[in-house]
Amino acid sequence: MTTFHKGLYKWLIAASSVALLPSCSKSFLHEEQITSVTSDEYKTQDGIDKLVIGMYLSYRYPFNSEWGYGSLNFGTDEFAVGGAVTVEPWNTYSINSQSIYINSTWDAMYSAINTANIVIQNTPVYYTPGTGADTRLGEGYFTRAWAYFNLVTQYGGVPLKLTPSTTVEYEFTRAAAKDIYAQIISDFTKAYEVLPKTAEANGRITKWAAGHFLAKAYLTRASELYDDWNSATKQDDLNKAVTYSTDVISNSGRSLAPNFSDLWNYTGPDGANESLSEVLLAAQFNDNLNGRDRYGNQMHLFFLSVYQGSDGMVRDIPGGREYSRLRTTDYLIDIYDRQNDSRFWKSFRTVINANNPASIPKWTDTYAPSPELVGTPKYAGNEPAWKYIVNDAGDTRFTADNIGYNSAQLKVRYYSGESANYPAVNHGGYSAAVFPALSKFTDGSRETVASTFGNRDGILARLGETYLIAAEAYGRLGNYNTALTYINTLRDRAAYKAGEDRSAYVDGGVSYKNNSVANTAQYTTYSNKNSYYESNDIEVSTAATSLHLNSVNDMFNSKYEFYDKLTSSSDADKFIQFILNERSRELAGELLRWQDLARTKTLVKRAKAFNDTALPLESKNYVRPIPQTFLDMVQLNGKSLTNEQKQAMQNPNY
Repeated sequence: MTTFHKGLYKWLIAASSVALLPSCSKSFLHEEQITSVTSDEYKTQDGIDKLVIGMYLSYRYPFNSEWGYGSLNFGTDEFAVGGAVTVEPWNTYSINSQSIYINSTWDAMYSAINTANIVIQNTPVYYTPGTGADTRLGEGYFTRAWAYFNLVTQYGGVPLKLTPSTTVEYEFTRAAAKDIYAQIISDFTKAYEVLPKTAEANGRITKWAAGHFLAKAYLTRASELYDDWNSATKQDDLNKAVTYSTDVISNSGRSLAPNFSDLWNYTGPDGANESLSEVLLAAQFNDNLNGRDRYGNQMHLFFLSVYQGSDGMVRDIPGGREYSRLRTTDYLIDIYDRQNDSRFWKSFRTVINANNPASIPKWTDTYAPSPELVGTPKYAGNEPAWKYIVNDAGDTRFTADNIGYNSAQLKVRYYSGESANYPAVNHGGYSAAVFPALSKFTDGSRETVASTFGNRDGILARLGETYLIAAEAYGRLGNYNTALTYINTLRDRAAYKAGEDRSAYVDGGVSYKNNSVANTAQYTTYSNKNSYYESNDIEVSTAATSLHLNSVNDMFNSKYEFYDKLTSSSDADKFIQFILNERSRELAGELLRWQDLARTKTLVKRAKAFNDTALPLESKNYVRPIPQTFLDMVQLNGKSLTNEQKQAMQNPNY
């Protein structure tokens, strides 16, 4: 019998017993907690409604703490260990069944599954037909499919539980990954068929979110990780991925944000940025203290470079509380055409302003532009204190000496005559803790400088990825020309437009970039400019540019794709490497990368090529270990498992 251990069961019941009552504010998750209820409450229409609202809290999970980036971003080509090593084993693949956060996904997803099972079981019985029953049922099916998708991509085959747990259960068996995917696709299909095209409230699931994830599930099942059993379904799966992704693109009425920066131009909780047509599904966060969960959206903490304590700077709200867990790799810098692809400059922060005039350095005799400036501050508050020079090897402009003539401190990637930057310590000013930092999650709406609670929504699915799903499915079917049309749609958006200010920069929390009482700095670290011109060494220009690929040959011969380093020779292999590179350019840091490299079985190759601190093994690291807390509670015929039985239940080589 497929069952659950006692500890997990208690988690499920606790998660399912909190009822949440929505207020009349914009987000349906601006809620107030009311008293706990019994399972009988879920045998009423009102009780099911409350349970479904509570179920949406599950979607916050990837953004809640360090387990999100540890399991979904670390140990890939995009990010290595930064200035803090709290979750370092996830990057080096030294995790085991007892490692930190190894059970976090497991417990959270089975909590969501149990809640979804209650909704799926009770809605047809206790919900009045024609009053939203189909929507409630669709939300249940979608949530169960989404949770199992997260489980199977992390752990492989897992227990398949399709009915609610009502008593303590100890015995279970692991279903094969093949069976888990069959259930995921069945559930997403049912959700797609019954969910509304227009959301009942901001943040609620629609038919189009289901279509996106259904296409993604088909594409994932058709990927290389499952080549030992997916040959019979692969062709049909790719066609289905095309069908559902193009349906979302063509028939949803959704559109890409006009400017890539629109996605990250966060102006505060529930602002216009959080209602973009491109966003198909987002975990809802807000600044409502009554409805706040234990963590909030914490992704604003982990990608930042350390700036506090440096000349002219103290930590402030706009600059962020920089935990500096994930360091941007060279790959993630070099994969962009940084002269023409605005996505780099709209995704990474490269200029930081001074916010602490008392510690601004002064001009010396050696470097002062004129004698009268000797002994005066090199810059003022709200003027650039740091500039990251994101240049290429071979650039002869910068030396350790001549950067002193610049008023701002230059963090130079490549000095003249040198061909290596990090991981060398403090080379050119870059280090494990100092680097161009991803700014997609920056949140200036936090209440205090030290607050870890972020309020901005966490994007789970957006139309930009739907285009890439369609492109990959077409390409895998050998239709590269059609794939290129979807890729070019994104690249056309990414290119600088005529008249666009290439130095303009977008950061998180624009409406909070002020001298509020919560901010300890006299000024702010925020800069509305980037280091585009200094890094690229070109004259100021606002001429239009192009990233458009005119032919498949352009795609297979681009200098930005690293085909030689990845030993890619055939068109089919080059296409997979290209689409993974394009996914980096479009989706960097958006908690998708580990799944992408695992499903395509490129994890080991790309980690070795681009992240010298990541050490995955082909023999084990395409799945995670089954949590020891789970194995220790399992029973067989009323008895705890022996060590041999636990090992047999564990994933290979853990």
